[in-house]
Amino acid sequence: MNLPAHGRSVLVSGASRGLGRAVARAFAANGDRVAVHYGSRAEEARETLASLDGSGHALVSGDLADPEQAARVVAEAAEALGGGADGALDVLVNNAAVNLPHPPATTPYEEWVELWQRHVSVNLLGTAYLSRLVAGRMIAAGTPGRIVNIGSRGAFRGEPDHPAYGATKAAVHALGQSLAVALAPHGIAVASVAPGFFSTERVAPRLTGPEAESIRAQSPFGRVATPEEIASAVLWLASPDAEWASGTVLDLNGASYLRT
Repeated sequence: MNLPAHGRSVLVSGASRGLGRAVARAFAANGDRVAVHYGSRAEEARETLASLDGSGHALVSGDLADPEQAARVVAEAAEALGGGADGALDVLVNNAAVNLPHPPATTPYEEWVELWQRHVSVNLLGTAYLSRLVAGRMIAAGTPGRIVNIGSRGAFRGEPDHPAYGATKAAVHALGQSLAVALAPHGIAVASVAPGFFSTERVAPRLTGPEAESIRAQSPFGRVATPEEIASAVLWLASPDAEWASGTVLDLNGASYLRT
């Protein structure tokens, strides 16, 4: 059985704004049905939902760091998108993440511990929970599927003020490659993207402040990416044509960091 090119059921985690919103819109414009997940930003998630082309979309909420809530999110998404509570999803995009500053030289130890635990719980364990849950449903249904993880350039370049973010994103890349090997016999392809700096509501002040020029200068193109540019790559990795890209970590950083 081949993965369809359109009309798929897609769960996008952390889709209330920013890149998650752009990814949800890209799949909806492709003719897919999208479950928009959010943690706490209910109003912004509703705005994302209202902006989607087509019909059959849904909102789902829950803290993905909690294994029981993660399971509920997947079950509600599958049911809302027409697969039934025990049905399969065609595509999972693991986008939900936290990225809170904690420079090692100045962050108090108690805060350091708390922030590391939060980053690991959401960025890594939440991704692992959703991946296992969605893959399990695909395998039970005997259907092919796609899992696309949102990683980061910071996994390779380093994140001096956000080391837990860089470390957990490196772990997400490694998790994706392990899953790619393990799930290929079931027709499930798994890939990751590693974006550099891109414009979102969260970083807008940095792109208008004193560091704006140096941020844009990281790329020889002299600009940062748009969320839509990243979303288009995610859409391709989730397509029927991208099976042979399983296991890849796709750099999307405008030549701002070149891996060897």
